[in-house]
Amino acid sequence: MHGLINKSIQTFLLDSFGAAAWQDIAQRSGIAQLLGPDGFEAMQVYEDALTEAMIAAAVEALRRPRESLLEDLGTYLISNEQLEPLRRLLRFGGVSFTDFLYSLEDLQGRSKLAVPDLGLPELALDEFGAGHFTLTCRNCIPGFSNVLEGVLRALADDYGALAVLEQAGDDTEAADATITIEVHDPAYHAGRRFDLAVEAR
Repeated sequence: MHGLINKSIQTFLLDSFGAAAWQDIAQRSGIAQLLGPDGFEAMQVYEDALTEAMIAAAVEALRRPRESLLEDLGTYLISNEQLEPLRRLLRFGGVSFTDFLYSLEDLQGRSKLAVPDLGLPELALDEFGAGHFTLTCRNCIPGFSNVLEGVLRALADDYGALAVLEQAGDDTEAADATITIEVHDPAYHAGRRFDLAVEAR
């Protein structure tokens, strides 16, 4: 697993649950012993088993359902101000939440341009009538669709859309995973401000 993903999970756990909780998770998972106090390096690549050990240790230490914890991670990736570049990258997918959904099939290719070895799975969007979609994650990394569901919920709110999402099936093994999306109102409220140009500081 790419270190950028692992570091994002580490930062989420640290910010959301505190240093003591992260130290407990790092000890339980073996990260502290293998990688030292700083944990993951963003531009390294690690064995997938180490990522899974971190998630399993977090579920155990925090006593949180795996699906809920990973969905919260997805929400964090969009709502945390320190990760504004990721939000901006995704918001460039369109001027409305529906436009953004159409852009998801290009996400794998766009991510390769930015980080060639990131390895995001392929996404396929199908529309069944106005505002009704299914998003399929092909050969999905275990847990990725839970994270994606959190990202989608956060972005729907970011755009100001009223949308209902539901995941079909289990996402504990590598396989295709499907999320159903119903966009009831793409302009339900004002949403968060988004400017194409980054403001000078």
